[in-house]
Amino acid sequence: MKQLNHLSKISILTIAFLSSSAAYAQALQLNGTQLTTAQVAEFAANKNEKVEIAPEAAQKVSHSFELVMEAALQGTAVYGLNVGVGWNKDKPVFKEVKGRRTLDEELLALSRRFNTSSLHAHGGGIGEAMPAQAVRAGMLIRLNEMLGGETGTQLSVVEAYRDFLNHDIIPVVPEKGSVGEADITLASHIGLAMIGEWFVDYQGKRMPAAEALKLAGLKPIEPVGKDFLSILSTNALTAGQAALLAEETRHYLEAATAVFALSLEGYNGNVAPFLSETTELRPFPGMVKAATDIRAALDGSYLWQQSDGRALQDPLSYRTMAYALGNAWEAQAALEEALHIHINASDDNPAAVASDKPAEKAADSHNQLHKYQVAGDVHGAIYPTANFDMLPVATRVENLNVALTRLAQNIVMQTIRTENPDFTKLPRFLAGPENEGHAFGAMQKPLVALYAENRQLAMPVSLDTFAMAGNIEDTGNNAPLAVSNLQRILGNMYSLSSIQLLHSAQAVDLRGKVALGKTSAKLLETYRAQVKFVDQDRIYTPDFAAGVQVLHAFTQPATK
Repeated sequence: MKQLNHLSKISILTIAFLSSSAAYAQALQLNGTQLTTAQVAEFAANKNEKVEIAPEAAQKVSHSFELVMEAALQGTAVYGLNVGVGWNKDKPVFKEVKGRRTLDEELLALSRRFNTSSLHAHGGGIGEAMPAQAVRAGMLIRLNEMLGGETGTQLSVVEAYRDFLNHDIIPVVPEKGSVGEADITLASHIGLAMIGEWFVDYQGKRMPAAEALKLAGLKPIEPVGKDFLSILSTNALTAGQAALLAEETRHYLEAATAVFALSLEGYNGNVAPFLSETTELRPFPGMVKAATDIRAALDGSYLWQQSDGRALQDPLSYRTMAYALGNAWEAQAALEEALHIHINASDDNPAAVASDKPAEKAADSHNQLHKYQVAGDVHGAIYPTANFDMLPVATRVENLNVALTRLAQNIVMQTIRTENPDFTKLPRFLAGPENEGHAFGAMQKPLVALYAENRQLAMPVSLDTFAMAGNIEDTGNNAPLAVSNLQRILGNMYSLSSIQLLHSAQAVDLRGKVALGKTSAKLLETYRAQVKFVDQDRIYTPDFAAGVQVLHAFTQPATK
């Protein structure tokens, strides 16, 4: 058994972990390097799913913590341990017990008080509580990041993340208060819950954290050293929300492709811009994928048959749809790629990197690297980093915001065109045969309103920074705001596609018995089970809401 081959190398703390985790069968095992956004989304949505820590990852965590303790023993400045805790500098940091150096108990007690005080001092979120799924996603990501073994935290802290997730203990975390250079004022609430303070949702019921821990049979952690820093100085909460939205964007784009296929059928549009013969002439990857998806959605459609009444050149909003969809697909993929790096790496500052052997000494004794190296019973280095900067993710979120809003423009223009008989040869505003009223004429207004809102939300926010903390923290990225904007944009996109779906279904039905594509036919059937043909003017608000629900639940037909 692989675990037993490594057993002799695992610390006593790790052995204790192995026995406590054995109860979780078929759990998601984390090792710090292989977590995906799809796994984050699936885990966050399923509170019954369990997580476990790979034994080799637990070993890395223990070694990283031992490195921090070794550094303090050697007099190296470690914030939260021998710096910042009120320790008198004329007092020895360590004492000898049976010939072995160990940190002074008074120093450790001061460190624990400093850790608790620091969690208090950084608890300053604003607004409503984040959804439980978002917090669950963030905690899973932070647990995975810690398992890379560069945080310098106690294994008990890492196990607390695991235990909270496995017992469905979700700390109450406010939704606002971070500028993206670590979610310090938000993640602190997770640490406060772990020490038995603040509030949590335990199995769906809100209560004091201390009560939940007692009911779950867990004990509060006692953070020491840089534990508090690793708990609060992370972007995991923002990354968790971004991961959920990246997966939701994937689903939306698939649904939007099906809606467009039905729209093209309602419009009696030309499929030429989506042929492999035309798209491969200028093969932008996202565009080629989108065109391929559109062709698949239209498999079996009457649009593949010649028609004398079909225009040679449709309006640009139709002709360029593969580019608009493809642009969004490329932005979604870029965000997912950045997140894959982010959630499988440490964003800690400093980074405690343990090593199996001492570092080679540089010829120059004044080499800057000497300042960070630790050599003793444990070897490695503690490096200052800027890995708390979430700019690579923030800018990709912003790019996705722009790409979705550009897609929204196509959708709005297409939908308005379907109301125009000069283009479609169908009744004005898609009125039914017996409808002498206004039909869909006024529905252009919510379309344009949603698009205008998305345009505002798509404006970049990573440029809007302000100097803080004595001008040391003089830049930022506002990743949480960019992610919040993405969430609102995506919500508006579903509404836009729902309005387009109402128009498309109406247009197809007005055309009578026409063959539809495999995907578009399934979408129409599902939609008509919820929203009926509009034969007379009615209130469309419920139809819009029903369409959103249909699109959220829609899945592509299985391919042969």
